[in-house]
Amino acid sequence: MKLLYSFIYHNILGWKMIGDFSKNRVNKCVVIAVPHTSWHDFYIGLLIRKIDGVRIHFMAKKELFKWPLGWYLKKVGGIPLDRTPGQNKVEAIAKSFEERDELRLTIAPEGTRKKVSEWKTGFYHIAKAAKVPIIMVTFDFGKKQNKISEPFYPTDNMEKDMKFMYDFFKGVKGKIPKYSFNVD
Repeated sequence: MKLLYSFIYHNILGWKMIGDFSKNRVNKCVVIAVPHTSWHDFYIGLLIRKIDGVRIHFMAKKELFKWPLGWYLKKVGGIPLDRTPGQNKVEAIAKSFEERDELRLTIAPEGTRKKVSEWKTGFYHIAKAAKVPIIMVTFDFGKKQNKISEPFYPTDNMEKDMKFMYDFFKGVKGKIPKYSFNVD
């Protein structure tokens, strides 16, 4: 099946991958995928996982996990997220890392597929609380490539860390370019 996924990704869709997850084989990390502008990001992400041979989870609003879609989302690594206000979601998600031997959790820091001027920082606080690295992945539809970073461990200087991560995504264009996150 890996050959089939690779054929679809490389030959039919014309995408390339720079870097990989298997080389850095970390069992626990937060994966940030930017920009998140379209549902097309989902199947590209699924192909990357299959080609690289790593299990990567994602969180989505719990409302999506109803039958029949819910079965499929769980099967491909989806974890339902209760977005009810007043909960400490960072703490709850960070605790998930303690409870599992392996958890690579993808989060879209924009928090939406629409245009944003800055990221939500929950992913950063989750990585810090769980003491896991962040791996950055571009979804560059302009160049048809996914660039996968080395693991990055957040420091105690959030401003410097965010600049480092923003710089990684400089010039990356999403499927819907006008919704792409612009790094200035």
